[in-house]
Amino acid sequence: MRKIARNLSDTIRQKTSFEPQILACIVAIAGFLVLFGKLVEDVFNQESGAFDKAILLFLRNGNDLAQPIGPAWLLGVVRDITALGGASVLALFTLIVVTYLLVAGHRRAALLVVLSVGLGAVLEEVLKIAFDRVRPDIVPHLVAVHSLSFPSGHAMLSAITYLTLGTLVARTEKQWRVRVFVMSVGVFMTLFIGFGRLYLGVHWPTDVLAGWSLGAAWVLLFWLVTRRFL
Repeated sequence: MRKIARNLSDTIRQKTSFEPQILACIVAIAGFLVLFGKLVEDVFNQESGAFDKAILLFLRNGNDLAQPIGPAWLLGVVRDITALGGASVLALFTLIVVTYLLVAGHRRAALLVVLSVGLGAVLEEVLKIAFDRVRPDIVPHLVAVHSLSFPSGHAMLSAITYLTLGTLVARTEKQWRVRVFVMSVGVFMTLFIGFGRLYLGVHWPTDVLAGWSLGAAWVLLFWLVTRRFL
């Protein structure tokens, strides 16, 4: 009887301990979606123009808008790192991780990763077509771009991919230091890639903010799902 009571008590304690995390996650998702909605409103009402232009011009040499601020070598570094947020690189990276999960016997985790990244990519493309926002034209582009602008695909897909995989890896680690490190790497990659798109002049700041906010909300939703099925 005591053993049953103890097991019941442990079960209740484990469930209630997760309730604040779930509540915080739901609140965060709502916050990111509200931010995305505000950005959409500002873009449609053309209220973000001054903010967008100020940031892009700040990142350029006032005497020559074709030259970004900072040392000459920084441009090459930014180009290389932002390439890690491209669709081809993210697809290859996701394929490698999914293959590893399948070989390791984690079929359910592999399926969830495919759904998270794949559906996120579809959503990003649908939103680009729906909003139909053109790329910035006030500064020269420092890399070639051909797609629409809102939301930033690099910002959104890098958030979805790197944070989804970071979340999955963190769930398998018992040491909090390792979990913090893994998630920090995912956050750093997401932020650097997004900032890089601004530095290269191929996105408005509101494009990047929208990509980050929607990507973060997507990953938090993924975290809730993985708690249920993994």
